[in-house]
Amino acid sequence: MFAARSTDVAANRLATAWCQAYTAGDAKVQRAMLTMLAACPLAQQPDGEAAARLFRRFNNQPDGLRFLVSLRADMLRWRKQVSGLPALDKTLEGLLSAWFDVGLLELRRLTWDTPASLLEKLIIYEAVHEIQSWDDLKRRVADDRRCYAYFHPQLPDTPLIFVEVAFSAQMADNVQALLDARQPVQNLDKARWAIFYSISNTQPGLRGISFGNFLLKRVIDALLEDLPKLKSFATLSPIPGFNDWLGKLDADAVEAIVRDKTRERTRQRVPDGARWVARLSRAGTGAGSETLRRAGQKLAAHYLQTVKNGQPADPVARFHLGNGARIERLNWGADRSGKGLAQSAGLMVNYLYELDALDDNLTRLGEGKPAISRAIARMS
Repeated sequence: MFAARSTDVAANRLATAWCQAYTAGDAKVQRAMLTMLAACPLAQQPDGEAAARLFRRFNNQPDGLRFLVSLRADMLRWRKQVSGLPALDKTLEGLLSAWFDVGLLELRRLTWDTPASLLEKLIIYEAVHEIQSWDDLKRRVADDRRCYAYFHPQLPDTPLIFVEVAFSAQMADNVQALLDARQPVQNLDKARWAIFYSISNTQPGLRGISFGNFLLKRVIDALLEDLPKLKSFATLSPIPGFNDWLGKLDADAVEAIVRDKTRERTRQRVPDGARWVARLSRAGTGAGSETLRRAGQKLAAHYLQTVKNGQPADPVARFHLGNGARIERLNWGADRSGKGLAQSAGLMVNYLYELDALDDNLTRLGEGKPAISRAIARMS
């Protein structure tokens, strides 16, 4: 399979049998088969040509592209346990990047009239705010909302990434209100803000293959064509890494962030990060004191601007700042669900998409200085 030409009949039959056996096997069998592939000397050639030939052979099988996306998900899961998998993964990632080029993808709006088999996948793949029921889903794809997804021609029944959009007269600051099915239907003639409140990648096997930035830009174009009175575009986003980051800080690190820079260091040390997580999470279900809210937002503002290895530390910040957005506003108690409190003590953030500023913001990010609003700068 590695060495034969792509037209070799025997090698192609063997590839068909291999794919069938892999699909039918359990996790133990699949890991063993991947281990054998990675152990082949041809799999480790520096130029990756033999490995690329293998994956192209698999791609030529019936439903081969879907198989390869699933195969890569397994490779990513076991790459640290199976010697040689990183080299194979690098080759497959390069091929998938070409095969899933954004120019090949179709942007579709999903509505309540979309086939139920496809709508059901939105329920399964929703990764930000769980869809509680069919009634909940119906609200999210209603006439006064929008849901767009990217599809590949060879996977017409599988959304690769989708974005859910709500509309408002102002920038949204509370996800409970956005998701509340009891809210009245919006008059879109009065809408001036489009709020991206959920963006979900559906295929683990496409990790590292970026088409999310093109998704939002194309969605904005589609929204402006549909609703020309829209003026502004922003997200209402989770901060999934905040509690974990804060919980690892010692008391000195926390104090260095929250104390007033114009004052001397306090004699009594502030609690360490783990205690701050507990304190903020308890307060996140209610108003909280002004002092506590200010400190929590200051910590969150610092975290969102943290850059590691040239990239924002928070994964959602990495996505939006990498698309040219700006950190605009922090919102206290914006997500009081169990997930929201566990991730970020209920805090959420608005990223602002100003179309004329996207390139400048990307330049700033490349210099290690994410674009921020004046309100966020005052917290820093």
